[in-house]
Amino acid sequence: MNYFERLAARSRDLGTLVCVGLDPDFSRHRVTEIAAYNRAIIEATAPYAACYKPNIAFYEQHGVEGLRQLEATLDAVPAGIPVIGDIKRGDMGNTATAYARAAFEAWGFDAVTVNGYQGLDAVEPFLAYEGRGVYVLCRTSNPSSREFQEQRMASGRMLFEEVALTATAWSPNVGLVVGATAPAELRRVRELAPTASLLVPGVGAQGGQPAEVIAAAGATPGRIVVNASRSIYYASDGPDFAEAAAAAARSLRDELAAAVPA
Repeated sequence: MNYFERLAARSRDLGTLVCVGLDPDFSRHRVTEIAAYNRAIIEATAPYAACYKPNIAFYEQHGVEGLRQLEATLDAVPAGIPVIGDIKRGDMGNTATAYARAAFEAWGFDAVTVNGYQGLDAVEPFLAYEGRGVYVLCRTSNPSSREFQEQRMASGRMLFEEVALTATAWSPNVGLVVGATAPAELRRVRELAPTASLLVPGVGAQGGQPAEVIAAAGATPGRIVVNASRSIYYASDGPDFAEAAAAAARSLRDELAAAVPA
């Protein structure tokens, strides 16, 4: 099975659309403690996680030791659970090829996030890896995303709408990143790309609402996964952090499921 099929199967089997972000805050941990913390989070949340998503920046900030902690974190994810490498790379030519090799050969991610601003040239090296998923940034969850993404094009469509149409035409292995904080735009992307897999960040700490996400984008396994990072990863600052993370992941799973029309 390719990445999207595996994601769909796990989502169906567990009844979950939750992606757990593994993003350690440098101010809360010694770098050498990160992998152990992540291992506890993974063990506690695995029953509720369709996939995991480490953002590579939170490991790169620590240099070589941070990358060792990422390697140990990936080793802690049980076989069969997909991992999205949140790398947001975007470049051309042999640089893009190097980024793709790093993501899929060195790190072994099942899917990645990429920046398609430079067009197909920047994404094609990632698509060359058969069976892997590639999520192209489309309408992101940050407040200033509209400065570019909602610019009106000559076609009459906004830039994020053009991205949704163009990127999903490149390959069936393309998904889109669309933030939960923009439910109207999320609905529009779903209209333009009805079968695309959507990675939806922005619930939890950023304020996106699970019910609005499901109403806008649907709940078909494999075609949507909803990421929460801080609200699960740091659900508690105490020794019960893993149990609290499990409760937060279960709660998000249940909120998303409750929003599905009967």
